[in-house]
Amino acid sequence: MRRTLAFLVLALASWPALASLDIFACTPEWGSLAREIGGERVSVFVATSPLQDPHHVQARPSLISHARRADLVVCTGAELEIGWMPVVQTQSGNPRIQVGQPGYFEAAPVAQLIEVPQRVDRALGDVHPEGNPHLHLDPGNISLVAKALAQRMSLLDAKDASYYFERELDFQKRWHAATLRWEREAEPLKGMPIIVHHTDLSYFIRWLGLVQVGTLEPKPGLPPSAAHLAELLADMKAHPVKAVVRAAYNDPRAADWLSKEAHVPEVVVPFTVGGTEGANDLFGLYEDTIARLKAALR
Repeated sequence: MRRTLAFLVLALASWPALASLDIFACTPEWGSLAREIGGERVSVFVATSPLQDPHHVQARPSLISHARRADLVVCTGAELEIGWMPVVQTQSGNPRIQVGQPGYFEAAPVAQLIEVPQRVDRALGDVHPEGNPHLHLDPGNISLVAKALAQRMSLLDAKDASYYFERELDFQKRWHAATLRWEREAEPLKGMPIIVHHTDLSYFIRWLGLVQVGTLEPKPGLPPSAAHLAELLADMKAHPVKAVVRAAYNDPRAADWLSKEAHVPEVVVPFTVGGTEGANDLFGLYEDTIARLKAALR
């Protein structure tokens, strides 16, 4: 009997600790950040795939099911999820994750948004009134969000607060060191003229000093047209660019065509965690993006 009891105690001790927080991450980058801070104390479900357009997501029953049991929802905000997250929240019936509750967290309010429109008009395309929501491609924003997210996890799971704060501090040290290294390695990219598919890379471009000279979309959210692509091609003859850049989730046809017609490289960047094989976490996301852009200069 004693041997059996001792065996059970040892077996239970060897099992991984049960997660304290069930986290519903709206996009892969926030799922990765939640794992960095939460470690073994969290269980993370990511609602969207890295090859999915984050602007167009369906409130599927599977998402509602996961939201129903979530302790914490981590989204971008700035209306990026406006088309689906309110439906998921309402239909989940989960009071913990409603707007205004501790279980609902948005990254945008703690970050520094750019491209805030002077006026909002649907004729201008898919305009975000609060600013460009793709804030995760500025490492400074990641640092700010990490601090706020650790505080929120600690509020929801007070018994493990020190664990979250220790992991956040460790993450910040590694992130700061990596950011300095990336800025050194990316020095050749400064001033590099590029054409992008959508304004989803604006934070990254501003951070490293690239120059966006055009977009494949005639207006944000509108698909590339033949007329607009012809205009871009004509402009490129007078003002050469180094690459046509698109995110892995973007439709490749327009970038393929313009790249071939203009005889410039097409660069596919991950945009988020999992977008390419090298972007297996937040660190890999930045490293792989910089490497792919530098390769276009060779």
